[in-house]
Amino acid sequence: MALYKNTKIIGNGEQTIVLSHGFGASQIIWDDMLPFLQERYRVVLFDWEFSNKDVDSSKYTFEILSEALISLLDALEVRKVIYVGHSMAAMLGYIASIQRPDLFVHLVLVGASPRYLNSDDYEGGFERADVELMLSQITSDFHAWAQVLVALITGIDHPASIEKLSRSFLAMRPEVAYSLASDIFLKDRREVLEKVETPCTIIATTKDFAVPVSVGQYMQSKIKGETTLEIVDTEGHCPQMTAPEKFLEVFERILLSRMIIKDTKNKTMGVNGTSVNIMSS
Repeated sequence: MALYKNTKIIGNGEQTIVLSHGFGASQIIWDDMLPFLQERYRVVLFDWEFSNKDVDSSKYTFEILSEALISLLDALEVRKVIYVGHSMAAMLGYIASIQRPDLFVHLVLVGASPRYLNSDDYEGGFERADVELMLSQITSDFHAWAQVLVALITGIDHPASIEKLSRSFLAMRPEVAYSLASDIFLKDRREVLEKVETPCTIIATTKDFAVPVSVGQYMQSKIKGETTLEIVDTEGHCPQMTAPEKFLEVFERILLSRMIIKDTKNKTMGVNGTSVNIMSS
């Protein structure tokens, strides 16, 4: 059974952008970005199949999901994509880029972390006891756990985002949520960073309960490929939902710095319709 569903391709343009959501979410987290993107790019959207009825929850690991991402891009016959991965999906992107660098021209990693646990020389954001408590809550009261986590992820009072995320989190099977959360929060994938050669942009927020800014700084120092760190001045783990204007301002700057933005008539344009002359990387 495929680990992704609801695949769609929208928009116009020669360059393909792939939008990949994180743990418990769905493609609705990108809704506020689509009017901007689909006028200039070919945009691929899909949902990770967290509600899969397959009883084998052990398949929900980063390595297997990265292979599924590669299979999806191969099936769509797309190459040299700009991959935008949020949270868990950011890490899937960098693992996939090591295996198949031909598929990616740039990685945009939103709320990314290779390790969530603190250690003596690293601030991941969580103590092991915190993670173990969270995992026990998934099995004891899944509904309550999801509601609390969504509030923490949102970070600010943003009812529309809370409602959307709550709906998608509660659509997960508890077994899948437990398997994925264990893989996300207990594994250490820092050693993979030095193998990533695809150019990257890391996007963090000024206050994210799950991923301190120091994690983005650490990743920037370790990733082998050319890497920049952009900070969105907002709270929360989902700036594309809760602060879309600020997020798009940063995102547009990334695109402009990496390549030409085109309108539907293939004129070289900026986001407000003003001409730009930026050399493609």
